[in-house]
Formats: sequence, structure tokens, C-alpha cells
Amino acid sequence: MYKQEGYDLMGAAFEVYNQLGYGMAEEVYQQSMEIELQIREISFRSKEQLSVFYKRRRLETHYTPDLFVFRAIVVELKAVTEQVSDHEAQLFNYMRIARQPVGYLLNFGHKGELQWKRFVLSDLHAKGQEEE
Repeated sequence: MYKQEGYDLMGAAFEVYNQLGYGMAEEVYQQSMEIELQIREISFRSKEQLSVFYKRRRLETHYTPDLFVFRAIVVELKAVTEQVSDHEAQLFNYMRIARQPVGYLLNFGHKGELQWKRFVLSDLHAKGQEEE
């Protein structure tokens, strides 16, 4: 599911990591990814707020994933020494709220290599999160 799109996304991410290395602020990687995606003519939306619903009622709380790529892939960027399970949980929440089955967690903060994981959610019947 979205394999070629994932390869294209990861090509951009590896280029950003190769150019900048590790240890910078997350916002530096965010802006650099946006530039790299533009250069590669990859469609994306940045920091788009997602509404959260409970029993068809919109909550005041919003979720804001870092990127939506190809209108199909949720991308969460990190710049930490090591990823933790909370980062994965955050991405899963974004994927469920956005109702997108594919997500990538990219960590630019690890020394020596870009850390990344691809996730596919087969169960997206997000109970209690109905669109208006």
C-alpha cells in the first residue's frame, strides 16, 4: 500500500539527513523536508490541524501531524536521540484521526543514521470519531 510513494518520501528524508546530519531542532528538519518535497515535486500538506470528534461532536482539541504526503501518508518527524513508544502512539493517533492507513515515523536526531519506521493500520473503524 503506497509503496512507491513511501520510497519517494524516504528518498527525500535520506537527502535531508545526508545534508544536515543529526542533532538539529525538529523545526529545522520540518522546514528542510518541506523544501526537499517541493524540489522533488511531491505533493504534501504541512501542519494541518485535524478535528477530533466524539459522538459526532467536534472537540476543541486538535491533532496536528507534521506532514501529509501524497494525500495518503501521515508523517511524524522527530529529532531525538532515541525513539520511544509514545512517538509511535502519537503517529497511530494521527493516522486514526485522519483515517489514513499508512504512516511514517522519521527520527533525524539519531547519530549515524536516519531512524524510520513504516506503519500500516488495517483497522480504521475509529469508533466515536465520526465526521460531520
